Amino acid sequence: MSAPALLDRVRARLALQAGPPSRAVVAALVREEAGGLLGDADVLLAVRHAVDELAGAGPLEPLLRTPGVTDVLVNGPDQVWVDRGSGLEPAEVRFPDDDAVRRLAVRLAATVGRRLDDASPWVDVGLGDGTRLHAVLPPVSGSGTCLSLRVLRRTAHSLDDLATLGTLPGGSEELLRGAVARRLAFLVTGGTGSGKTTLLSALLGAADPADRLVLCEDAPELAPAHPHVVRLLTRPPNVEGVGAVTLRDLVRQALRMRPDRLVVGEVRGAEVVDLLAALNTGHDGGCGTLHANRPAEVPARLEALGVAAGLDRAAVHSQAAAALALVVQLRRTAGGRRVTEIGVVRRSADRFRVEAGWRADGRDCPAAGRLRELVTGGAP
Repeated sequence: MSAPALLDRVRARLALQAGPPSRAVVAALVREEAGGLLGDADVLLAVRHAVDELAGAGPLEPLLRTPGVTDVLVNGPDQVWVDRGSGLEPAEVRFPDDDAVRRLAVRLAATVGRRLDDASPWVDVGLGDGTRLHAVLPPVSGSGTCLSLRVLRRTAHSLDDLATLGTLPGGSEELLRGAVARRLAFLVTGGTGSGKTTLLSALLGAADPADRLVLCEDAPELAPAHPHVVRLLTRPPNVEGVGAVTLRDLVRQALRMRPDRLVVGEVRGAEVVDLLAALNTGHDGGCGTLHANRPAEVPARLEALGVAAGLDRAAVHSQAAAALALVVQLRRTAGGRRVTEIGVVRRSADRFRVEAGWRADGRDCPAAGRLRELVTGGAP
């Protein structure tokens, strides 16, 4: 029996089973189908090929399991890239053809009940182990099936750990500890992979142990070392297009769960309206992350999100100025992830702006005095 024919028979049997196949199940089926037609060495090789294609993430599984890997990207059957924390680099993994990449993408989406075919040529969903899957099929993807896998690494770092790693240079650690102790509302900002979630988890771990933290996330990424954490997760629509639970839904539910600190894993949509409203109505100490290149660009980002959600420009700026105190900027550098700036939210006429209160490079900080006042409660 040829290897392709053997794989076809195993696929047919797996199609009759409920749930995603395990590696052990695939291996057992290969041995059953091969019977005495293949020698031991050939059976082992067939098992390896079948497991790679039919269980887990196939040939990408070893990459996803490698410590330090944050992203695995497939641009085509012979273009696999991996990020180990210091930028993208080519991997040695190859697929036989684009059909193999497509089968893997379709199977991964199906394990969580999502459809990926010509009628629905893309999918963005969290897998069972927390890995984030994004896939695009041709012809929408002109270079073949594209896969993007973001690996969930729920490693809990404390502020002490981050200081040792160099993430908190200069006096930033003291300032951030003061911000948490004073229950200031803040946003952690930066680009993709800059360490926003890691820093936010560490800051939440430094919160008062008596605080009740309610986290609203797309995927369970935040891992604060704290005794009282309640986690709410979004849910995509089912194959009929119903049943979705959005971040905005979660924020509204969280407000009814007596949070001491309301946390939004990533502010990126209409949930900004409810978050700002909550922070203006007695829910101090709230926080979240936001994609932004510089603290000075945060007002424009929040304005765009708020206006798209139905708030007028003046309301967005007024609520944000009253709700937020600080913006903590992270940047990914060749030497690692670093806090580069802590900005102070200031009201300016009918708008708000973010002024530098601390900078890692030592440049002038017009709001340095105000930052020190906020984190010390006015103490010298």
